[in-house]
Amino acid sequence: MTSAPVQAAAPARPARLGRTAAGTLVLAAVFAVAVALSLMMGANPLPLSAVWASLTGAGTPDTDFVVQGLRVPRTIAGVVAGAALGVAGALMQSFSRNPLADPGVLGVNAGAAFAVALTVAVFGIQNSLLLVWPAFLGALVVTVAVALVGSAGRGRADPIRLVLAGVAVGAVLSGITSGLMLSDPDAFDTMRGWNAGSLLGRGLEVILPVAPFVALGLLVAFGLGRGLNAIALGDDLAQAQGVRVGRVRVASIAAVTVLAGAATALVGPLSFVGLMVPHVARWIAGPDQRLILPLSALAAPIVVLLADVLGRVIIAPAEVPAGIVTAFVGAPVLIALARRRRAAAL
Repeated sequence: MTSAPVQAAAPARPARLGRTAAGTLVLAAVFAVAVALSLMMGANPLPLSAVWASLTGAGTPDTDFVVQGLRVPRTIAGVVAGAALGVAGALMQSFSRNPLADPGVLGVNAGAAFAVALTVAVFGIQNSLLLVWPAFLGALVVTVAVALVGSAGRGRADPIRLVLAGVAVGAVLSGITSGLMLSDPDAFDTMRGWNAGSLLGRGLEVILPVAPFVALGLLVAFGLGRGLNAIALGDDLAQAQGVRVGRVRVASIAAVTVLAGAATALVGPLSFVGLMVPHVARWIAGPDQRLILPLSALAAPIVVLLADVLGRVIIAPAEVPAGIVTAFVGAPVLIALARRRRAAAL
């Protein structure tokens, strides 16, 4: 009576591995296409041959300026920010056990926007390079504050209280930020592009200071896969397997803070990227976080780059910020996920 289920379940793992391998190859191919489109498309479209010539040192001065001076840094910014947001979203959904969780739930976006608005209003700083650091620090401080509130009186971070604390703190800071922007025209003009989530003008001088934080956050996140898999079975079973539940949760919050804070500081808030991408990775790889996390790091830049490309061409020669495009795409996805009965199965 018991042999049939065992025989039926045996091929499940090879089939899942084959599906994961095939899905990874497809994502890698789409990623290459997204990078190529990001280098080719814009107000001055270029054929792939011209882009390749510029990258190999055989381009004209005009082509080199467009490709190497503008589009290569913009593409790198999209890849860095996308990978950070995708992994941060996967971590957030895993340790909170909430399939609709997003890094913004922890107040990352609100903290970064508040710090930038305060810096501009108080100190009059309007240089995007200098504003990266207040945005990053604001995201860090607010997320740590949310984590402390979420763990108050319990000794550990409770997922539900974290979400509630993040939403409450984010709402308060968003209101204050809106007041600063309306009362100070300089703050409004400076933050208008950044607050919409844009890759425009993100040169290497802005990317390089943020990249090490993203790399560190990714390394920490990838090392948490086994612990997150155990926690998904319940805290008691995880502890029986030797997993230190509290340490895994704290490390997850720290990684989300660094990744989402760095991405937001770099390109501004990109809504729904951290929400959508982990569901795609989970559909490909199943519930194993050791696979979901790297797949999210591969899939999220695709979403960011394609959103940026679409924003460049939809009303050319003007541009729509990538954050607005992801919001238009992500809102229906959020509604669809909320209506799914199996959405909570992480």
